[in-house]
Amino acid sequence: MSPEGRGIARDHLPAASGGDPFRILHVSTGNVCRSPITERLTRHALSHRLGGLATGDLIVESAGTWGHEGAPMEANAAAVLADFGADASGFTGRELLDEHVIRADLVLTATRDHRAQVISMGHSAGLRTFTLKEFTRLVRAIDPATLPPLDDGMAQRARALVRAAAALRGWLLAPSPDADEVYDPYGAPITFFRSIGDEINQALDPVVTALTGVTAAR
Repeated sequence: MSPEGRGIARDHLPAASGGDPFRILHVSTGNVCRSPITERLTRHALSHRLGGLATGDLIVESAGTWGHEGAPMEANAAAVLADFGADASGFTGRELLDEHVIRADLVLTATRDHRAQVISMGHSAGLRTFTLKEFTRLVRAIDPATLPPLDDGMAQRARALVRAAAALRGWLLAPSPDADEVYDPYGAPITFFRSIGDEINQALDPVVTALTGVTAAR
């Protein structure tokens, strides 16, 4: 079955700009903990900041390198999303396929190993694949004034952001190997899930700000 038939497109509006939407793919191992949390927190943040008006230009999805095809999100992951007011409903796990990588404009992985696995699949994925925390570090160094305005479409702004981040990758290295990792909470108690949820949410904040030009309400 094609990725479209497996639910990639059912949760988004038509592209507001009339052009091709920008696709973000979040990748972890089983696609039942980290990547679902990241996917749904990204959607929640975009909708919250833009009121849902321009989010059709951007499609957010997830998959796992050893994805539990059709599996529900872990209960603790859903509980973490509820803490943030994000929607966990209707989620089913997916195994990462070539088609997902081909269609993605930006791949954000939980760990460096996931990043390596995505890049090893080919499809010229190297320049658009980052760990989440790596991408956050790079985005923080990008002057938002150098990005296209949101009036030009979020997809155009997002593509410029990825190009700028890729250009900086060799200059802004991680302070330690662990700095770019989001550790797997699978099987851990809810307290650890919540700490991982906080890590992910903090890492997403500057990314969503750069994409939308809108800072989170404090």
